[in-house]
Amino acid sequence: MSGADKYSLNKWLKKIFGFDSFKGNQEAIIRSVLDGHDTFVIMPTGSGKSMCYQLPGIISEGTAIIVSPLIALMKNQVDAISNFGQGKGIAHVLNSSLSKAEIAEVKQDIVSGRTKLLYVAPETLTKDDKIEFFKNVKISFYAIDEAHCISEWGHDFRPEYRRIRPVVDEIGQKVPIIALTATATPKVQQDIKKNLNINDANLFKTSFNRPNLYYEVRQKTKDCNKELIKYIKDNAGKSGIIYCLSRKKVEEIADILVANGIKALPYHAGLDSTTRKANQDKFLMEEVEVIVATIAFGMGIDKPDVRFVIHYDMPKSLEGYYQETGRAGRDDGEGNCIAFYSYDDIVKLEKFMRDKKVAEKDIAMQLLQETISYADSSICRRKQLLHYFGEEYEAENCGNCDNCLKPKEKFDAQDDLLLVLDVIVEVKQLFKDKHIINILIGKSDAAIKQCKHNKIEFFGRGSEYDERYWLNIIRQGIIFGFIEKDIENYGLLKVSEKGAEFQEEPYSVMFTKEESEDDEMQDPEVGS
Repeated sequence: MSGADKYSLNKWLKKIFGFDSFKGNQEAIIRSVLDGHDTFVIMPTGSGKSMCYQLPGIISEGTAIIVSPLIALMKNQVDAISNFGQGKGIAHVLNSSLSKAEIAEVKQDIVSGRTKLLYVAPETLTKDDKIEFFKNVKISFYAIDEAHCISEWGHDFRPEYRRIRPVVDEIGQKVPIIALTATATPKVQQDIKKNLNINDANLFKTSFNRPNLYYEVRQKTKDCNKELIKYIKDNAGKSGIIYCLSRKKVEEIADILVANGIKALPYHAGLDSTTRKANQDKFLMEEVEVIVATIAFGMGIDKPDVRFVIHYDMPKSLEGYYQETGRAGRDDGEGNCIAFYSYDDIVKLEKFMRDKKVAEKDIAMQLLQETISYADSSICRRKQLLHYFGEEYEAENCGNCDNCLKPKEKFDAQDDLLLVLDVIVEVKQLFKDKHIINILIGKSDAAIKQCKHNKIEFFGRGSEYDERYWLNIIRQGIIFGFIEKDIENYGLLKVSEKGAEFQEEPYSVMFTKEESEDDEMQDPEVGS
């Protein structure tokens, strides 16, 4: 008799974790796993993804194998299970951080049936000796956490994740797989299902909208550090995370904050594990107010009352931005997400990409262009974020982002949108935004000449406006569903069904007016 038969799931929830009720789709997800179905869970940070495999793992016969990308994340969850009074050995980590004696102890607990939850890195799962060991272990199911790591289009691509399905097949037990992620665009979702071979999985998708989070992008000026210090002091006593791209910048900002009387500590991979853990624990126990970190910090760290997340540097992708801002307000309380943006940051990110392979660089550049679009945009931040993840936000004004609280002027873009769509169709929907804009403004570069697009009737038709203006029309055309960007095909622009209908019967379309370049930071060259 399975645990699910013996008690209702609510009783198990209360007995093991002390909670009275499930959050959102948790119960339905757990039942899907217990019923033996492959299950795909897309759930924002703070929605309780880990419960979806911890509870069924504990009450099922056998050991659940949980694949996780970070040692710190694994240890945090194992410690949490122990804190719920489940006793030593019911949850274990099996990875490169363990000694031979510790590995032997873990294996003994698994063989004896004591261990119900086993956390492994993908590199551990795919080792030959581990595969042979798991062939003789009764496995209840596999949980693939941070499943976006399987996709080249995800913000944390890990090639080892691609080997998970072949290894599962080699181990040879027909058990369900549950894949979980907080950040997955439609393309990443497709990759996850294909690579794990769970195309028929039960899908549980929670809205990406976090209504309690406030989004703001600020220009990064020479006074950025003063702004940072003032903001933190104005929010004294509140916990916050500051994200930087480099270890050097993390240390620099942490030192500046401490010098200004703010309790802050650094967190990055260059610190030894003892220091990292000590700094993390001090933040969790509120001995310090602020942790300054590279992106590795935060994955699986359960601190519900983080009140602000500040990106000192813009991240490489909107997935990364969304996941990192998702650390704020996990208790549904206040959560302020502020990003500092400058063209210099984009130049640095582009330099990081120079040594990547061509295909990898193309993907990275497309992801970066989406980040630039978000940072530069004058339309609702929430609308743009949700659209990126394949979800439409219907409200005109979210009331909780800088662009909605200080709305920009709107204008009727009917004629200009129609012109953009006509150009896209004229060039057979085979070009990116930069090429379309060059046609509109009459800029005859090598690609335009080679394709003889300087000879078409639309060449120079929009020359009264600059590149920035037309990029704004294209971006909003995408957000509002008139234009589609084919990300699998180099970001080529296509006219959507809605766009084609608009071409047939045009109507008034109100777009947000971009501020002039004098009012904002310099815009990088469009396209790539």
